[in-house]
Amino acid sequence: MSSLLIQNGLLIDTEWKRRADILVRGSKIVRIAAHIDPASITDNVTVIHADGLLVLPGVIDAHTHYKLVSRGTVTCDGFKEGSKAASHGGVTTVIDFADDDKVSLVGSLRSRINDMGAGMGIDFALHQGVYAFRPGLKDELASIKAMGCRAIKLFTTYKDVGYLIERREELLEIFRMCGDLGLMVCIHCEDDEVIARTAASYKGSYAPCDHPVLRPAEAEAAAIRRMGGIALEAGIPLYIVHLSSEEGLMAVRELRERGLELIVETTPHYLFLDRSRLEGPDAPLYVMTPPLREPKDNEALQEALCNGEIQVVATDHCAFTRAQKLESQDCRTIYPGIPGSEELLPLVHNLVANGARLTLNEMVNVLSTGPARYFGLYPEKGALKVGSDADIVLFNPDIAWTLTASEMHSECGYTPYEGTNVIGRVMMTYLRGRLVMGGGMYLGISGDGRFVKAH
Repeated sequence: MSSLLIQNGLLIDTEWKRRADILVRGSKIVRIAAHIDPASITDNVTVIHADGLLVLPGVIDAHTHYKLVSRGTVTCDGFKEGSKAASHGGVTTVIDFADDDKVSLVGSLRSRINDMGAGMGIDFALHQGVYAFRPGLKDELASIKAMGCRAIKLFTTYKDVGYLIERREELLEIFRMCGDLGLMVCIHCEDDEVIARTAASYKGSYAPCDHPVLRPAEAEAAAIRRMGGIALEAGIPLYIVHLSSEEGLMAVRELRERGLELIVETTPHYLFLDRSRLEGPDAPLYVMTPPLREPKDNEALQEALCNGEIQVVATDHCAFTRAQKLESQDCRTIYPGIPGSEELLPLVHNLVANGARLTLNEMVNVLSTGPARYFGLYPEKGALKVGSDADIVLFNPDIAWTLTASEMHSECGYTPYEGTNVIGRVMMTYLRGRLVMGGGMYLGISGDGRFVKAH
């Protein structure tokens, strides 16, 4: 068995940072010490000199949609393409989704595990969508937990495509089932009634710039309050996916004051992009759900992230090609979603580099350790500890560069962060001790990614 020795890097975990050497044997971290002499290692050893670099646990993108079938087409970043883009951004594990076929959660989950396992070049875990209440659902939920799925996802909108469970008593029962079984409940929060009422009185042209009007922040806040009220009655925590607005944040604060445990996720696009992008010929490139908001919403979410009110930054990576996105100028029919896995780490590191609003330890927590803990992957993932998987990122915190389409590796052909100046770049990405990205080259192998069972 060969070994990997990373020397003289600055190791960053959630609670400490220290200059140390880290020894990997096979797929695991086996030793961390101030100095490890290569001559003391009996097997073949590869030495990497990490002077001037940060050594980070692999990023966990806790919200992705690779190879998503949507509206009669499929996203351009399948499992191979998504893995490649992610590796360039230091992402070693993604948490994707299995849809509910409304027949069998076990069948839905097993099918998605098999599909992803055949194509992924990095590791993955899964959330399971639940789109209908039915007899025997608790047994189904118990079965998917036994298979290694620790979270379900519910929607408060998309009634038209069959994702919405409307009846409060059914939602309450599902929440209680998940509480009994120890499953996390993740919620896409946009109130369908608010959206329907807004649409009924709308007189505009359905241009991309009208998308935030049709799906207002009020809908997000209303759904958070409604779902939060049910969670309080059921006595369970909730995970809010992709928080997009200050109004939604205020609803989170109100529920926390009432005693509800809320884990809140936001995305780079809600932190750094606003609705001004929804103007001009390229506006469809910036359509996603929920829509982009006002600059004040960016500022409120950045502040909430930096003061600890937001626990996870993930991407909701859902990439369509430029051509796919520009097929329509009608916000109702534009394919919704943007890429983001590759841009995640450098964008969030900007909050560290520009004025130290976020510490390096906090950055690791929201991008890696936090997602691993919340979804039952820790300490196998999300940690630089003896016994953890050797998912390791070597990151140069001093390189200043510009995010452009030519620098990115998604198949979509654009980046929504075009022209954004960032500080910090991934130099090498290791997955379970194997180099999957180095020197700007992707070295991942399709099918080498493993399903990580949550515990």
